[in-house]
Amino acid sequence: MKRLALSLALALGALPALAAPAPVYPPHVVPRTQLRVLPPTPEGRHYQLHVHLPASFAREPQRRYPVLYVTDGYWDFTTFINAYNSKVADRVVPEFIIVGLGYAGDNPDYDMLRRWDLPPMKLPQPGDTGHADKFLATLEHEIIPLVERDYRADPAHRVLAGSSLGGLFTLYAMYTKPALFQGYIAASPAVNVADDWIIRQARAYAATGKPIPARLYVTGAELEWPAYLAGIQRYMALLPELNHPGLVFESRIIDGERHSGTKPESYARGMKFVFAPLAPETGPQKD
Repeated sequence: MKRLALSLALALGALPALAAPAPVYPPHVVPRTQLRVLPPTPEGRHYQLHVHLPASFAREPQRRYPVLYVTDGYWDFTTFINAYNSKVADRVVPEFIIVGLGYAGDNPDYDMLRRWDLPPMKLPQPGDTGHADKFLATLEHEIIPLVERDYRADPAHRVLAGSSLGGLFTLYAMYTKPALFQGYIAASPAVNVADDWIIRQARAYAATGKPIPARLYVTGAELEWPAYLAGIQRYMALLPELNHPGLVFESRIIDGERHSGTKPESYARGMKFVFAPLAPETGPQKD
């Protein structure tokens, strides 16, 4: 009787059916990418590199490539790859290597870690901040040599990019080590922190008359915080007056976007601008 009652209950849907196990799908992996975990620095920093290689990298073993280094690689690495693929397909940039700068370890606190590395001055925020000099030294003496040794990177064509504090770090690097990179992309840089600290550095550097042999692309967002945008606009307006010898620059306010929304357009247009001298083609597309 019990067996008959159970059969009737199942037939009438009175008991829940046993759930089928959820299917397991493979993760999506971005082609031609690698992760490189670096040894700890003397300060105990644990960095990780996100590396994207050009399509021709394996089949052209003698070729050397430009490199674009981007801060906040855990956020912006794939944003750059998407823009890169489109620009390479259109032949308006050369093939180059993308290196995202990030942090190793389980569940790293990106906000706290980046505030240690990226600003060149102390911030009025919790935590230890203002160590851009140490991060730039690690980039110069550890990360760049590794990339140029292991990935056939061309030391004559290095680009640095970043957004927000990363954009501030990009400008800091340009004024601190002007020969280290040949291109800079500063998306919505945090110009207004510490009473326009970076503008004072820019004026001091301009007073020396020393050149900056590079290309610089700077953006701001139309709808980001008014005081923040005003700092970027002050820097943009000052660039022609500074007249840094050798520096070729372009600036743009991206309409309709807030702070983080500048990244896709800033990076896409910025890479085209900084790599313009190496572009396979220019002007309208050819048949």
